[in-house]
Amino acid sequence: KNHWSSHSLFGTEKQCLEFEEENKMSKLNSELLNSSIDQLLKFSKGETISYKGADVKGKLRKYIETIELQVTLKNYDPSRDKRFSGTFRLPMVPKPNSTICVLGNQKHCEKADQLGIDKMTIDDLKKFNKNKKLIKKFAKKYDNFLASASLIKQIPRILGPGLTKAGKFPTVLDENENLQDKIDSTKATIKFQMKKVMCLSLAVANVTMNNGDIALNVQLAVNFLVSLLKKNWQNIKVLYIKSTMGPPFQIFY
Repeated sequence: KNHWSSHSLFGTEKQCLEFEEENKMSKLNSELLNSSIDQLLKFSKGETISYKGADVKGKLRKYIETIELQVTLKNYDPSRDKRFSGTFRLPMVPKPNSTICVLGNQKHCEKADQLGIDKMTIDDLKKFNKNKKLIKKFAKKYDNFLASASLIKQIPRILGPGLTKAGKFPTVLDENENLQDKIDSTKATIKFQMKKVMCLSLAVANVTMNNGDIALNVQLAVNFLVSLLKKNWQNIKVLYIKSTMGPPFQIFY
């Protein structure tokens, strides 16, 4: 049987400082990380960079490129070792344009309307009639879902396992929580979830951020992932950062 270990951490100022302290013990070379970020940003601005011994001209895109952290693990057997999952709130939102849908009660749906956020009632969800294709399409349309606490238990019964399979099971929205604050924290939260493969990738920043903010987000994300792993750094084979359309830069060997 596979057992999941699950952790959650929100990057409060104190925890970020603690993580920064840990960064001094981190195996990430800050010089290599900073030069990789520098090259990545130059490429995304359309400048020419030296990459693997050749001059390569970048291209400025018409949209905001995301910066992904790509991870390859080692000394890890997905079929035998404990799978892990964990969420961590980064200090800077990696994808400001990420999309959210509220699956809400009347109060939360009204608030979503006021904020211009997409929403669905339980009756709207029932109209999917458990159609797997439609639910899969619905799950793909949004990056995250929030669901009123009073409704969350009904969602698997109405939609089946579709959202869970997509790794997008809704985050609970308590009755008196501020919806805007919850949206902001959800957009800043990254999720590591081990599946049956040795590779992971997730958005940790974007090309409009400055070098320091990107480096902090990357370091915090890496340190949190390492804390989830059984053998910590001994489970990390390689790490890359990569913009949406740019080449990958190796930041850990």
